[in-house]
Amino acid sequence: MNSTKFSANNQTKKNPPKVKFNLIKEHILGKRYELSLVLCGDSLSKKLNRIYRKTDKPTNVLSFPISKDSGEIFINLSRLEPFGAAHLFIHGCLHLKGMQHSDRMWRVENKILNVASNRRWY
Repeated sequence: MNSTKFSANNQTKKNPPKVKFNLIKEHILGKRYELSLVLCGDSLSKKLNRIYRKTDKPTNVLSFPISKDSGEIFINLSRLEPFGAAHLFIHGCLHLKGMQHSDRMWRVENKILNVASNRRWY
């Protein structure tokens, strides 16, 4: 990985979103956290969702902690709406921090979205 301990791999033919994922990652997870982002489509998303969540359909984002200081996020570019890539990435990062779906998580997501918007990270 590069010096920011962030890598991205676009496995689709779609253009990647214009999001400064590395800056959002550092804001949420810190500079030392090693994160890999995979931009994928329905096929891989469905396969991973079936294997790890026992749900036989594609989803928009999946997060996989690898260790205390590393993880991987998969964002399905075919399923960005209605959230958008920045929101899904933030959601995935918060899961890697250990947050579960809740009103608190929703409030934290929106707070970080506002920070990211003000700093023009997307």
